[in-house]
Amino acid sequence: MQETSNVQAEIIAVGSELLLGQIANTNAQFISGQLAEAGVNVHYHTVVGDNPERLRQAIHQARARANMIIFTGGLGPTKDDLTKQTVADTMEAKLTYDQEALGYIKDYFKKTGRNMTENNKQQALVIEGAEVLPNRHGMAPGMIAATDHCAYILLPGPPSEMKPMFLSSVKPYLQGMGGMPIHSRVLRFFGIGESALETDIMDLIENQTNPTIAPLAGYGEVTIRLSAASKSTREADELLNNLESIIQQRVGDYFYGYGEKGLAETCFERLNEQQLTVSAAESLTGGLFAKTLTDFSGASSVFGGGVTTYTDEAKATLLQIPRSVIAEHGAVSAETAEWMAGQVRKHLHTDIGIGFTGVAGPIASEGQEVGTVFIGLSTSERTQAFFYQMNGTRDKIRDRTVKRGIDLIRRYCLNMTPFR
Repeated sequence: MQETSNVQAEIIAVGSELLLGQIANTNAQFISGQLAEAGVNVHYHTVVGDNPERLRQAIHQARARANMIIFTGGLGPTKDDLTKQTVADTMEAKLTYDQEALGYIKDYFKKTGRNMTENNKQQALVIEGAEVLPNRHGMAPGMIAATDHCAYILLPGPPSEMKPMFLSSVKPYLQGMGGMPIHSRVLRFFGIGESALETDIMDLIENQTNPTIAPLAGYGEVTIRLSAASKSTREADELLNNLESIIQQRVGDYFYGYGEKGLAETCFERLNEQQLTVSAAESLTGGLFAKTLTDFSGASSVFGGGVTTYTDEAKATLLQIPRSVIAEHGAVSAETAEWMAGQVRKHLHTDIGIGFTGVAGPIASEGQEVGTVFIGLSTSERTQAFFYQMNGTRDKIRDRTVKRGIDLIRRYCLNMTPFR
């Protein structure tokens, strides 16, 4: 992989609540993304609790492998807010009051009519000689304390304070470092497993330089992140386009979109674009398809409605499926799935009807093993059922079934051949 600059950064998140799992370390994710855009390499993330000795050890370890250390958390007024004191001790520097920050804190308490306790003053303490970063969304300022060997960047822990401070103060500081920014593109796939997709592009992964390729497994989906290091957006786009073209030639039949937009949202947009409506008859999925589609604002423009026909009686009375069909073929069958899709489309007057029937488990039913799924798809041109054998827990089988149904509809919108 091509390095972006000679700046090697490490992020140290301070807070026992992170180690206890009480909150997620979203700060590190945000900062890493910002550093990549600035061309700064991040090789390590560290999380340490509110303990001065362990934090001191983490700093010494980070200094041995990085020349920029970014801290989040531990700048507040309580006894466990120990980051700046520990960093100052490590640098053999003193803490001093920043008068502007102290005035801001005093004004805050005056405006809110609250009494300012003595310990709130310590939020205005900064490392002597450091560049002070104003906090306009909280009280504790941040700071950048640079030595010949390392730059220490201290930021508050709350994301609502850290993010605006980083964007307004730290990002401009990074821009003069001369690294090559990382430009990324995320490709999303459905219908192929991570190992199968990786096998199809293994030679590209093994020979990667710039751009790089990172396959990422999602819940029932697979994504590939392509990253190119380049000072020019145009050059980066060219590098990414060339690599994507090769990948699309090999596995493009499974490709459905870019970025953070998931399969359901992509399908929803296709239906909207083509002004198509869909209705659903659900058995094993228990209304999950309807919920998934109606999670999007404006769902009434594409979703005509749905029925949960969990029993044979519901299928016969609500959908008017002939009892002879269920008696002869069973509720879990291709024939019943086709009738479910066709009847719900007919009764709700939609362009597409979809029917889900199967065995989600935990035990077999009607002589069918757990994971047996039939999805019916009905349009004005034809009605057809698709068989799938799912694995996993009850919830996973239901979720994967809905995703399969959504993909069937998406592929219909694009005149693509459905996967069996």
